[in-house]
Amino acid sequence: MNSFVNAKRVVIKVGTSTLTYETGLVNIRRMEKMVKVLSDLANSGRQIIFVTSGAIGVGAGKLGLRERPNDTPGRQAAAAVGQSELMHLYDNQFLIYNHVVAQVLLTKDVVDDAFRRRNVVNTFNRLLSLGAIPIINENDTVAVDELEGDKFGDNDTLSAIVAELVDADALVIMSDIEGLFDSNPRANSDAKLIPVVTHIDDYIESIASGTGSNRGTGGMTTKISAARIAEAAGIDMAIVSGENPENLYRLFDGDAVGTAFLFNRSHT
Repeated sequence: MNSFVNAKRVVIKVGTSTLTYETGLVNIRRMEKMVKVLSDLANSGRQIIFVTSGAIGVGAGKLGLRERPNDTPGRQAAAAVGQSELMHLYDNQFLIYNHVVAQVLLTKDVVDDAFRRRNVVNTFNRLLSLGAIPIINENDTVAVDELEGDKFGDNDTLSAIVAELVDADALVIMSDIEGLFDSNPRANSDAKLIPVVTHIDDYIESIASGTGSNRGTGGMTTKISAARIAEAAGIDMAIVSGENPENLYRLFDGDAVGTAFLFNRSHT
C-alpha cells in the first residue's frame, strides 16, 4: 500500500497535451473521463484541488490558430478566449455529478505577498469546507511576465506552490508520459521507468530532459522543479499518465503507477 491511499487533501494537475488534440481543440472524451474520476474521488471523501492548463491551447484552437501564438498579446488573447471555454466545459461536466466548481486565477505577485497569500489560503479553505472543487490556472491574460517565463513559468510549478499553500497531503501531475524514466523514452525504446524517488539529486535532474509538446510549456524538467518544491514542503507527489484518467483510481487504491516521489517523512 502506498502513501497516497490515505491522502485526503489532494492537488491534481492536468496539462494541455492531456486535455487537447493536436488540433488544439478539447479532447472531450478525455475531459469527460477526467471529470468523472475527480468527481468520484471527491465523493469518496477526498478534497480535490484541480490545477488545469490549457487556456492558451484551447483558445488558440477556438480561434482557428494552428499553434500557440508566439507574441505576448496573441497568447493573452488566446488565454482570454480559452479560459472562459475551459470553465464553461468544466462547470457543465462537474454539474452532471452534482459538484460545484470555483475558478481561481493566480499570479505570482499574489502568492509572494504575505497578506494576499493569506487571503488566497483562506479562500481555498472556505471553498473546500463548502464542498466546492477549486479549479486553478495562471491568470495568463494579465500575467505578462509569466508568459515570458519570468513568473510561475508553468503550471507544474504552480501546482506545487498550490499544494504547499493548501497544505496538501499529495500532489499528482497528470502527464503525456507515464512517469520519470532513466532516459528519454521517446528517443530510447530501452528507457526504464523509475517507480520511486525519495530525493531530488543531481542524477534525477540530469535525466529530466524534454521541453513538452507544442501545445504546452512543460516537460519533465518542470515536473522535477515541482518535485523540489514538494520535497521542501514534505508533500508526496506522483507523475502518472493522463491518457487514462482512471490511473488516479489505481494510485489512490495503492497500486504502483507512474513515478511516486515520497517526501513525507512520516512515511519513511
